[in-house]
Amino acid sequence: MPIATTDPRTGAVLKTFDELTDEQLEDRLARAAAAASTYRLTSFEEREGWLRQAADILDKRTDELAELMTTEMGKTKKASVAEIGKCAAVLRYYADNGRDLLADEAVDGDVVNASQAYTRYLPLGVVLAIMPWNFPLWQAMRFAAPALTAGNVGLLKHASNVPQTALFMEELFRDAGFPDDVFQTLLIGSGKVEQVIRDDRVAAATLTGSEGAGVAVGRTAGESLKKVVLELGGSDAFVVMPSADLAQAAKVATTSRTQNNGQSCISAKRFIVHQDVYDEWVGLFVEQMRSLVVGDPMDEGTDVGPLSTEQGREDVEELVKDAVDKGAQVLLGGERPDQAGWWYPPTVLAGVTEDMEMYLEEVFGPVAQVYKATDIDDAIRIANATRFGLGSNAWTTDPEEQERFVRDLEAGQTFVNGMVASFPALPFGGIKASGHGRELAGLGIREFMNAKTVWVAK
Repeated sequence: MPIATTDPRTGAVLKTFDELTDEQLEDRLARAAAAASTYRLTSFEEREGWLRQAADILDKRTDELAELMTTEMGKTKKASVAEIGKCAAVLRYYADNGRDLLADEAVDGDVVNASQAYTRYLPLGVVLAIMPWNFPLWQAMRFAAPALTAGNVGLLKHASNVPQTALFMEELFRDAGFPDDVFQTLLIGSGKVEQVIRDDRVAAATLTGSEGAGVAVGRTAGESLKKVVLELGGSDAFVVMPSADLAQAAKVATTSRTQNNGQSCISAKRFIVHQDVYDEWVGLFVEQMRSLVVGDPMDEGTDVGPLSTEQGREDVEELVKDAVDKGAQVLLGGERPDQAGWWYPPTVLAGVTEDMEMYLEEVFGPVAQVYKATDIDDAIRIANATRFGLGSNAWTTDPEEQERFVRDLEAGQTFVNGMVASFPALPFGGIKASGHGRELAGLGIREFMNAKTVWVAK
């Protein structure tokens, strides 16, 4: 894929960028390594100040940055504004809490025959972040904020269709006062990622992306004996039981499935409804989906904009066609409009079966699948019948049912009577084919640290 800004509304290429040459890439790696040797010695007070300044810059530049993000990947401008606010919040979260999250953890010296013993968290050095386009600022920031707080140096290989947002990240941290080369954007294609991971100056890597990309990055990191965190998407279940507030569940389900134009790893994608309330709830859900406004993402009244790329739309179309050809019922949508750009309407399918590709694959667009469950055991069985395990939603007011879902849904996160979301203070990540490792909170900031045991004799 060329490194270029292409407007998803029209398919027009707006700006192209040259990939770094081998010599330029070598220069950036050398500069990152040099920066890591000194940045690790900066104080928490200095880093906290730079983090707050970065947050302030985001506040001041929200409108122009939101327009850029919307132009590059098609999310609604109001969604871009919210994403920028979230990025400012995570910077301030680590400014407020980073010192405590990385404080020495002491143990009783007498237990280990020492005058003192503790764990100290020290930065690993240069970390490569390979990030996707769907949340072009937030995905990169949820790596960058904790990594820079901890004293690590970041290299960002962003998706090739959001190069201007990627370059803004480098500019942001430089303008905020961080030392030169502490955070750099690498305009390179996927073909050079393996080379960077294997470079001895790179200590670790993190990827948010496809399952295939995760396998490739994980293999390379493993062969290089380097730490890696992987977040590889999901096909989240959204279970509705009879005691749920059906209207609220339908409203939240609609938001979840169509947020970011349906291109979110933690969007609910499979809606599993108890047979006693199936007809009522599905009716409410379809009407909510039908009421969404599809249009120019720059308009305040738009709910759903275009998909990010032509290939992305083709992938969605193929999954829907396969399901319909094999007997799935279209309750809403299902056909793209005849117009320029990469549009796809909110769509609801019923009757999806195991022989359909959609049953096992993540659908990265505003397409919902509804399933009927006979009881809670059947609901959990359907929910877990996927190789993914990122997020999950359970709608019930019954405490015993809530506990069952928390215990038995195979996912890195379970949200009860609410929509799965990421928060700076909560760890974020999945299990199974959704990856491993965690971002955010204390677990996230410690992923790329040397947890050094220190023992001092009596």
